[in-house]
Amino acid sequence: MGILSSLWTGVSGLQAQGEGLSVVADNIANANTTGFKASRAEFQDIMSRSLKGIDGGNQMGRGVRVGAVNPVLIQGNIDHTDRGTDLAVNGDGFFQVKGTEGVSYTRDGSFKFDKEGFLTTNSGQKVQGYQADEKGKIETRMGNIQFPRALVNASGTKEIKLDLNLDSRSVADAKKFDVKDPYKSSDYATAVEMFDSQGNKHVLNMFFNKGQDRTWTYRGMVDGKEVEGATEGQDLAQVVEGKVSFTEDGKLKSQEVTNAAFNFKGGAKQGQEIKMNFGEDIAKGGKGEGTKQYGKESDVINWHQDGYSAGTVTGLSFNDEGVLTAAYSNGQVLDLGQVVLSKFENPEALFKMGGNLFKQSRDSGEPSTGAPRLSGRGSVMAKSLERSTVDLAAEFVTMITDQRAFQANAKTITTSDELLNEVIQLKR
Repeated sequence: MGILSSLWTGVSGLQAQGEGLSVVADNIANANTTGFKASRAEFQDIMSRSLKGIDGGNQMGRGVRVGAVNPVLIQGNIDHTDRGTDLAVNGDGFFQVKGTEGVSYTRDGSFKFDKEGFLTTNSGQKVQGYQADEKGKIETRMGNIQFPRALVNASGTKEIKLDLNLDSRSVADAKKFDVKDPYKSSDYATAVEMFDSQGNKHVLNMFFNKGQDRTWTYRGMVDGKEVEGATEGQDLAQVVEGKVSFTEDGKLKSQEVTNAAFNFKGGAKQGQEIKMNFGEDIAKGGKGEGTKQYGKESDVINWHQDGYSAGTVTGLSFNDEGVLTAAYSNGQVLDLGQVVLSKFENPEALFKMGGNLFKQSRDSGEPSTGAPRLSGRGSVMAKSLERSTVDLAAEFVTMITDQRAFQANAKTITTSDELLNEVIQLKR
């Protein structure tokens, strides 16, 4: 009897609209969940009964069911925060995290460091990324993002680079250098810092004397108390000596070290090798850039050395490439790692795990994992969080339509019941 089938058709409507209302309720409940993506119930009709068989047409529906509940993967609004470990994905991709259940994926970037220095989610999942070597260079080696170096090791100076101007107006051989009175017996004096192998800082005093044929002799001297084998009673001890020469137009022609003995006390490495670099001299194929000899006062234009003492962490921060950087008390800034993103061809098919986590499924495809802003992956924004994509106004409208549809299906059942009651009343 058709009336009986209409009862079950109405029941299917009640079930489907009830499930649709559950999806709306879940969306509303997660309106403030970080990185949450609103879902949508998609309905399908149930197979019809054909009145004409395979000829088609004249088919009668048997109700409705929820065919799918798919997330609507649109970009959520990004809010600025004051916490340095908060990250947001702007564009396609998910953060990759690892825990007891293996690898998972999330858009929730409210991370923190645990007591062991690992960057984790609020549920303890460890954030994955590229590792950095001891010098702070990011490598394509995957692992847990960790803050392992509260103390950075000291590094002795390997190169001292000096860009100077040596006054061409100085008279050649006008002064004879005297180690006991270097300041008065040199044409020009300056000083730079350097570090021994244990990270101890030393002041390297540089003295320059002009000679014939546009050639200058330089001598580097440090405090005599800091050097092994220094002459007693001598304030400064020489550790390096060399020459620089210039072309007629003042460019750097050649440079050489004629003697070096960087032998510092305190257990530091003896015979420390340090390159004295005055620029790109022509003799070695350079363009003569760097130190010059022009007719103006001798002066230091720029100098740099690559050594540093041991240091402790003074600050941590992420940049918009997802790179974790540590600043140390000795002035060093080193990269510790880079957060990676994973992009899926069919992210709607990812399996929800709860706790803002997703798992790869058969239909989602394999992830394309790598650095942000490459191969279609989005960017990472530091000190930011992605808000939920739930639109409360739209959810309330959907709730009203689901409610009215539920009420209408209930009316179908009550009407069918009244008709059946009329049939029963035929026999008195």
